[in-house]
Amino acid sequence: MNRRHFLGLALSAVTVPAFANSTKNDQSRILSLRHLHTDEKIRVAYRVGDHYQRDALERLNNFLRDHRSGDVTAIDPRLFDLLHDLQVRTGHPDAEFEIFSAYRSPKTNAMLRRTSGRVARRSLHMSGKALDIRLTGCSNRKLRDSAMALSRGGVGYYPRSSFLHVDTGQVRSWRA
Repeated sequence: MNRRHFLGLALSAVTVPAFANSTKNDQSRILSLRHLHTDEKIRVAYRVGDHYQRDALERLNNFLRDHRSGDVTAIDPRLFDLLHDLQVRTGHPDAEFEIFSAYRSPKTNAMLRRTSGRVARRSLHMSGKALDIRLTGCSNRKLRDSAMALSRGGVGYYPRSSFLHVDTGQVRSWRA
């Protein structure tokens, strides 16, 4: 994806209305993330009240890039709202999310499909709508139950791999 296309996606994401649980004041929504493949960390206020912060979204898009290829895409801001609401719902509002998998280019997704039976052909990771996560200090079972209760997309529970898949696609769940 060229930079111009990426910036257009990132800027258009700012105009997307808040998906759910909009704040009634100017309270900041802050996320702390650590990418397990790059060991990078980010703490960012991505939204203030009902307004997504353009610079913060661009930083998050870059942070959640395909770590194999370096490709970047616009991540669905509703995914950040989901993460924030999971922190609150689980009682871990300041905890750090550990990122196992974020954006995957189509080339990376195809390579992973050849080496693993658990990678979907049309994975939402390729459109910036899915993350594989763990929340520090919170059991994956509690995180799964909280994500399912929010009913905002897909929830895949991987107890042997110690992560949870969340996405902003259709509401559904599975266990692997």
